Amino acid sequence: MTYLIRTFSRRGFVGTAAASAMVLGTPIKASARAGKAVSGLEILMGQKRALLAGKRVGLITNPTGVTLKLESAIDLMARARDFKLAALFGPEHGVRGDAQAGAAVADNVDARTGLPAFSLYGTTRKPTPAMLAGLDVLVFDIQDIGARFYTYPWTLALVMQAAREAGIGVIVADRPNPIGGIRVEGPVLDSALASFVGAYPIPIRHGMTLGELALMMNTDFSIGCNLNVVRCTNWRRTDNASQTGLPWVPPSPNMPTIDTAFIYPGTCLIEGTNLSEGRGTAKPFELIGAPFIDAQALADKLNQRNLPGARFRPAWFTPSFSKFQGQLCAGVQVHITDRTSFAPVDAGIAILLEVVRHHGKDFSFLPGKPPFFDKLAGVSWLREAILAGESLDAIKTRWQPELAAFTLKRARRLLY
Repeated sequence: MTYLIRTFSRRGFVGTAAASAMVLGTPIKASARAGKAVSGLEILMGQKRALLAGKRVGLITNPTGVTLKLESAIDLMARARDFKLAALFGPEHGVRGDAQAGAAVADNVDARTGLPAFSLYGTTRKPTPAMLAGLDVLVFDIQDIGARFYTYPWTLALVMQAAREAGIGVIVADRPNPIGGIRVEGPVLDSALASFVGAYPIPIRHGMTLGELALMMNTDFSIGCNLNVVRCTNWRRTDNASQTGLPWVPPSPNMPTIDTAFIYPGTCLIEGTNLSEGRGTAKPFELIGAPFIDAQALADKLNQRNLPGARFRPAWFTPSFSKFQGQLCAGVQVHITDRTSFAPVDAGIAILLEVVRHHGKDFSFLPGKPPFFDKLAGVSWLREAILAGESLDAIKTRWQPELAAFTLKRARRLLY
């Protein structure tokens, strides 16, 4: 959605004189919680609760908005007496996570609380003035995945824009990046390809939390809303979701495990092709294939590449929905042998290079203007390079200048 793109500024904060950005929360020593991270939600409802006192609150959340004890942010806030939870807002998949990928979600009334539950993935993806009427602040508490084409960061961007226009504040209750906060990978988005699977020039794997992305969008990309980021605590950037001590709640129906989240930044690219990305199976994004693939040959070729942290097993599967529904597909399952060294974008591109090389007559990128693959990749040249059979090393070299520039910009927004 090109309307998300705003003027880029290198001068730091840009916005109205009334706009501000604050970062709240003090790190807890590792010994204080025996290694467990503490989500921004728990900090907000505890030591930073004064941010909500006396206010009418709109909450943007989904099933991942829970405490360490799996208590919902909705339930916590609905019981509050020092502020009023007045409205709920749901991203893709809905407030309660009951909608499949890409399915439009309608406004409704939340059955548990009786609150209006406005959809930000239906007739509008940006809160309207009518939805925000009477609210004093918006709280955003959703677990992100760490990949540019996940839609939650772009829901956050539109929430921030709407809040600025309505003159109300935004609080981001931050959570750890589940695939770690160190590695950045892949091409940086070309703004000409901006969409709801990538609205600002960041790489496929950005290595940031939603709170950090909010700061970047508010300053570097000039949203300029009244923003507070409530930090999660006791999280180290080297920690992935399995090391935080926090419960894993699938952020969307096709993100069942932590390994799925690690693989997703690479194999989500498959969505832009006529290969199955494993939707409709128990291993979405881990299983890749099609009826025309030679499973053993593909696995052998990929394993010969010796990609760090990855092994590829020949696999057969029959999707229950999505591409090739009810048809037997052959292909590979991606197995992570070391999460630290695994580079998912490399793995996704390597799969495509081998499929084009050995099954070029049957393989195709999905049509479109621009092709959906280009929106996912963030650039048009990657599709062309794959079709031309460029080496993986040559492809990676091409995105290094923009990635290096992003890394410098990113360093100014890191909170942990």
